[in-house]
Amino acid sequence: MQVQVVDYRANDAAQKFVESLRTTGFGVLTNHPIQQALVEKIYQDWYTFFTQAEKQAFAFDPEKQDGYFAPEISETAKGHSKKDIKEYYHVYPWGRIPEQLREDILSYYKMASDLASELLDWVEKYSPADVAKHYSEALSNMIMDTPNTLLRILHYPPFDGTEEPGAIRAAAHEDINLLTILPAANEPGLQVQAQDGEWLDVPSDFGHLIVNIGDMLQEASQGYFPSTSHRVINPTGENSGKSRISLPLFLHPRSEVVLSKNHTQASYLLERLRELGVK
Repeated sequence: MQVQVVDYRANDAAQKFVESLRTTGFGVLTNHPIQQALVEKIYQDWYTFFTQAEKQAFAFDPEKQDGYFAPEISETAKGHSKKDIKEYYHVYPWGRIPEQLREDILSYYKMASDLASELLDWVEKYSPADVAKHYSEALSNMIMDTPNTLLRILHYPPFDGTEEPGAIRAAAHEDINLLTILPAANEPGLQVQAQDGEWLDVPSDFGHLIVNIGDMLQEASQGYFPSTSHRVINPTGENSGKSRISLPLFLHPRSEVVLSKNHTQASYLLERLRELGVK
C-alpha cells in the first residue's frame, strides 16, 4: 500500500489518482490549480487569529455548527476517550467569518470546491459500472449548490508539557463526507493506516494537495472506495514548540441527496455528529 503522488497535468492523472484512492483511500496531487501563495497567506493570517482574544467573539453555534471551537470543546474521535489537542474554526459561505479574513478564505473555498467537483467526476469516470449504478445522481451533481460543504481551519498549538497523557493532535478517525481536500500543512504529522494496521506517513511536501475518501463516498459506492483511518501524531524534539495549521475542505452533498438505501446526507451527518459528541 502506497499513496500515489500524481501530477494533475499528466494525461493519465485521473486514472492514477482514482487508483490510489481505491487502494489506499488517499491520493496526492502536484501541479494542481490551488494557489500556494493564497494558502500560505491563509495559514499566516489564521494563525494570528488563533493567538488573539477576538476568536472568543465567534464561539461556535451548536445548531449551525459555524464559528470557533475552543480546545475544551474539541472533538473526541469515535472510539476514543480523550479530546484531540486542537482548536478550529468552521467556515461556511453563509456563516460568520471575521471581516478581515473573509475575502481570502471565501476565495479559497470556491477554488477548492471547483477542483473537488472535477475530482468527483474523475472518481465517477473510473468507478466500475456495477458500482456507479448505485450512485443516486452524478457525484459532482451531489454537491451542486450545497450549503453543507465545510471548510475547517485547524490550529494544533505548540506543546508546553500540560497536555493530557495519551491525547494526540488528532486521534485515528475517518472523515464523514464525500472527499476531503487538504493542502499540505505547514508542519508534518499526517499518517494513514495500511490494511495490515501499520501507520504510514502521507506524502505531505509543502505544495502537495492531499485528497482522501470520506464515509459518505464509501456509503454511496457500497464500500468500493474505502474511507481510511488517519491521524495527526504529536510532534517531537524541536517541532514540539511549533504550531501546525491545517485547512481541510470537507465536501458534503445537499441534505436531501440519497447516499444509499439507509441514508441521506442529512441522516448520515446527524448520526456521526452525535458519535463525535458535538451535536
